Amino acid sequence: MRSSNGSRRGDRLRWMALGLAVLAAGCAGTDFTRPAPETLVLGKTTYAEINARYGSPYREGSLLKNDKNVRQATYAYAATGGEPLVSGVTAARAMTFSFLDQVLVGHEFTSSFKSDHTDFDTARVPQIKKGETTRAQVIALMGPPAGLWIHPMVKSQDDQGLVWIYGQTRASGFSISVHQKVLVVAVSPTGVVTEVDLTVSGER
Repeated sequence: MRSSNGSRRGDRLRWMALGLAVLAAGCAGTDFTRPAPETLVLGKTTYAEINARYGSPYREGSLLKNDKNVRQATYAYAATGGEPLVSGVTAARAMTFSFLDQVLVGHEFTSSFKSDHTDFDTARVPQIKKGETTRAQVIALMGPPAGLWIHPMVKSQDDQGLVWIYGQTRASGFSISVHQKVLVVAVSPTGVVTEVDLTVSGER
């Protein structure tokens, strides 16, 4: 298992930008409902289909993943009057779609709203063992994943990544603090874990 306390610059800046928008306007983005996982087919659903369903994204960008240029579209919403999971946090939710050659290769949902939060227990992660733990056991341990990835979002051409992600932003005066944790568990076609990657940044 790989674990890091360093920040992932792109994800951190995305959440900081959302927090700044909240400070400036009291809310940010357009509210949305998390898509049902079965409506998103990796390797098949296209960028045009996502855009037709959900409209223009809040933010677009790209990243280099396993030597492939991946396009990303993020839909986000934050409300100072929303009920957050953690007191003092700005309630926010975001959905990011990743595309290779206009075809969906990954999606993940994150929320700090109490009603649909994606918080998860990092203390359980050491129980996930490469080459031993099965996909079903991971989900039983961590709960349903907040997203799914395929190559190039995961290294192997054949593996699928199960993603858990939670982020929160606190704003006080001119100060903004961001906390985020991301767990990606790669699973082989036989249903056995091949990689475990946990990243935690910022103070809770």
